[in-house]
Amino acid sequence: MASLAGILKEKGYRVTGSDQNVYPPMSNFLEALSIPVMEGYGPDNLCPAPDLVIVGNVITRNNREAMELSRLALPYLSFPQALKHFAFKDKSTVVISGTHGKTTTSALVSCILEKAGMDPGFMIGGLPLDFNKNFKIGKGRYFVIEGDEYDTAFFDKGPKFLHYSPWVTILTSIEFDHADIYRDLNHVTENFRKLIDIVPQKGLLIANGDDPIITTEIARARCPVNTYGLLTNTMWKATDITVQQDFTRFKVLKTGKDYITLYTPLYGRHNISNLLSVIVLADFLGIPLPILSEAVRSFKGVRRRQEIIGEKRGILVLDDFAHHPTAVKETIRAVKEKYKGRRLIAVFEPRSNSSRRNIFQEQYASSFESADMIMVPEPPMTEKIPPKERFSSKRLAEDLEKSDLTAFSFPNTDTLLKELVKETRSGDVVLIMSNGGFDDIHNRLLESI
Repeated sequence: MASLAGILKEKGYRVTGSDQNVYPPMSNFLEALSIPVMEGYGPDNLCPAPDLVIVGNVITRNNREAMELSRLALPYLSFPQALKHFAFKDKSTVVISGTHGKTTTSALVSCILEKAGMDPGFMIGGLPLDFNKNFKIGKGRYFVIEGDEYDTAFFDKGPKFLHYSPWVTILTSIEFDHADIYRDLNHVTENFRKLIDIVPQKGLLIANGDDPIITTEIARARCPVNTYGLLTNTMWKATDITVQQDFTRFKVLKTGKDYITLYTPLYGRHNISNLLSVIVLADFLGIPLPILSEAVRSFKGVRRRQEIIGEKRGILVLDDFAHHPTAVKETIRAVKEKYKGRRLIAVFEPRSNSSRRNIFQEQYASSFESADMIMVPEPPMTEKIPPKERFSSKRLAEDLEKSDLTAFSFPNTDTLLKELVKETRSGDVVLIMSNGGFDDIHNRLLESI
């Protein structure tokens, strides 16, 4: 929502906003753009009456400001409706979708298009370090947007990506997630089917052939489909993957023939898979291989994706957004492979709407096998979740111990941090994973050691 406000401001509109809790970095971002934000929601925020109200999906129909919006009968749009109208109405949209990898893949696409002189527009769910902002209007033909499967608004419970009129869609993965709005995996898959159905005949679907659900569902596509993968017999394949000190080297095959050898600062099989999907897109757009190679090599990454926060007394602290069991597993495995010979302490906060529920209780027990030590606090903000449906960090630690892993659970972040400070030693890599701020544990740890 803050990024959309920034786009509207750059286009010359007068923009104001309301939010329950405004905090850095978004509060600083909005202040720098001279966009005033009212603290809390209420009827007075709509006085004087604006010409248009954009309603985020956190707002319920019983929200006091939403009720005033209805009483005044003001024009309103959802976030994706507004984004389509104001940001890419006349553009060719590249929609990056899937349960995992959307942010890194979106940043990679935007970076490569920028290096190719295509001046893309984009909106990305994280902060790409190549741009130091997560949105750009762009004067070129293409607009890159994360295709979020989360619901649109209280008045539109369909996924956001159905509003984005995709010309090209990258589909990275389909797994069960967002247990607060989806019943089961089939419910999730139903919505991805709708996305596949709206990619036009003259467009392109770039699909992860290593994902068994995707390989089944792409048969319904009415557009051309390019598959990519690391494991299967796909049209595009990454092979000979070697993790070096500063770069990962890998070879790309197209229909079984050598296409290009690339070096990237990214590491982990999930990141190479994401990058491979972008290479397919670059080929489709006719981007010269030397430009592609340089863009891939110079890519700076995305904040909170295997980001180095700091190193002190030989203890390296990393931050990652991983929260789904698959993302946690792949991130830990990637970090362990990258930092061979160093003890890896995985610190995980179950904070997302799904991970605070016990829907993934058993699955998480197999996500930490590459870590040398695991520390997990009990989930925050469980008041609205029935006790029988809540995730238990204590049970997770017990299950991990049964698998001969060293694991500890804690009632909260403060008690975890005290033990973490006592436990760490020179040579350790501390990987901190959460989709929230995790009480600033990263910087507190560095200060404490």
